[in-house]
Amino acid sequence: MAAQLAREWTGINQFPAATQNKLLELLGKLKSENVSTLTILLMGKGGVGKSSTVNSILGERVATVSAFQSEGLRPMMFSRTRAGFTLNIIDTPGIVEGGYVNEQALEIIKRFLLNKTIDVLLYVDRLDAYRLDSLDRLVIKAITDIFGKRIWDRSLVVLTHAQLSPPDGLSYDDFFARRSEALLKYVRLGARIKRQEFEESRVPVILVENSGRCKTNEDGEKILPDGTAWIPNLVEVITKVIANGSKSITVDQKLIDGPNPNNRGKLFIPLILAFQYFFVVKGIQRAIKQDIKNESKPLWELRDMGLANRKF
Repeated sequence: MAAQLAREWTGINQFPAATQNKLLELLGKLKSENVSTLTILLMGKGGVGKSSTVNSILGERVATVSAFQSEGLRPMMFSRTRAGFTLNIIDTPGIVEGGYVNEQALEIIKRFLLNKTIDVLLYVDRLDAYRLDSLDRLVIKAITDIFGKRIWDRSLVVLTHAQLSPPDGLSYDDFFARRSEALLKYVRLGARIKRQEFEESRVPVILVENSGRCKTNEDGEKILPDGTAWIPNLVEVITKVIANGSKSITVDQKLIDGPNPNNRGKLFIPLILAFQYFFVVKGIQRAIKQDIKNESKPLWELRDMGLANRKF
């Protein structure tokens, strides 16, 4: 079953009190701004921690996670309600297979999202993935081709496996900054967004640590190496993205089908026809008239016109 009916969000009770209070505060803020439903979509390559992040946000083990089991081929939506607020989280399979973007997986995801409204996209990758290549750019391009460039106005980059030791010679903050900048560059290039436009609406980068070995603070909250409680921090940044003035993305049939290749260049047809008429057809007509005017008339035509014996 690809989607589940919304049920009471009991998983929130599994969080420490400090996390619960912060989450309820953030959800209350959304409701005060007339946002009663929030749909979060997670996308990225396989094995980067999408399903684990879904489980962490909900405080429930709803998505299957196994180091020895491949990802499912179908998206799953998990819906939870709390005090009149509905939270939908959509987990998706990795969109890379054998070193290429998996078009079949993309098609399944698109069909699943039909008639759904996406409020926020979490593009998930790993902090400890040290290299970027053309495949990362193609993944970004594939996501952009589905939703259009506007999706990045409603996006966060989420880097999992945040509890790592950086390479020798780099501080944690320096490594995070370099990794973030490199990935954001690939987002900009893959989405074909101009540098200035991208900088004006910069995509936030958030750290996540789903491991059970994640350190906790004195309140029992899971924290990042800098001491930030990452679950309420992630939700808080999500609320800020929602409030940035951009619009949610509604996935309709037109969006899924993409631009019709038969419509390419249609806007130029009237200009082409006008050019042909004034510079080709009219030119030919003038040439024909000029030829007729300069053509020598035969004697029989001149005789009939009474001009045969006239001397010129």
